[in-house]
Amino acid sequence: MRGPVAELRAFLDAALLEPVREQHVDPPEARMRRRVVVAVTLVVGSVVLAWALRVPAGDPLFYTASIALAAVWGIGAIASGPLHFGRGHTRSGERESRPVVQSLALGALLLLVFLVGALVVARVPFLREPVDQLLDHARFGSLPVVLAITMVNGIVEELYFRGALYAALPSHAVAITTVLYALTTVGSGIPLLVLAAAIIGLVTALQRRVTGGILGPIITHVTWSTGMLLLLPPALELTR
Repeated sequence: MRGPVAELRAFLDAALLEPVREQHVDPPEARMRRRVVVAVTLVVGSVVLAWALRVPAGDPLFYTASIALAAVWGIGAIASGPLHFGRGHTRSGERESRPVVQSLALGALLLLVFLVGALVVARVPFLREPVDQLLDHARFGSLPVVLAITMVNGIVEELYFRGALYAALPSHAVAITTVLYALTTVGSGIPLLVLAAAIIGLVTALQRRVTGGILGPIITHVTWSTGMLLLLPPALELTR
């Protein structure tokens, strides 16, 4: 029986490093069409995201901007061509199945790491203040609405970045999608948000490479983002 460290290493290898056997590859003509669509979507989405993140807390315009952003990522991803759910390794390693439990566990692990990091960040005023401003959308707005928007945006971001964009790239898809995903958040003016995007982008891109699809990245992203929305504010309060 493996110990905790060996168990964690085996889990991370299966979730992030060892690709499943069968994966879908676009034919050349479909890939060219996908590249055009994802390029246009990336430009429009980056502009809308920067706008949404700069809307003052409590302003109803935030909801409009967030819905518009979800529409851009979602429509662009679907218009680019077919997207696949993918498959993951099972605990026994004897077969493959939809990566649901694996992705939930990975999302929870990421959430734990980020919450621990938040306790450190909270003690540095110039780092904490921008995070507080971002969370004000949930504090001063409707939490159920913000939660729904967070979940929808997590889904459509994965449809686009780890679905359409990843499939459109001929090589180095993990690195390129991670960098582009992080760069879309630069307009927010929040360095920690850019760092978080880079980490989440890397983890979900590795999942996409392993599973060959979007289901794992979607579950991991939504688990992490909704957990951060609900648990980060009380975690930060502990340090006041």
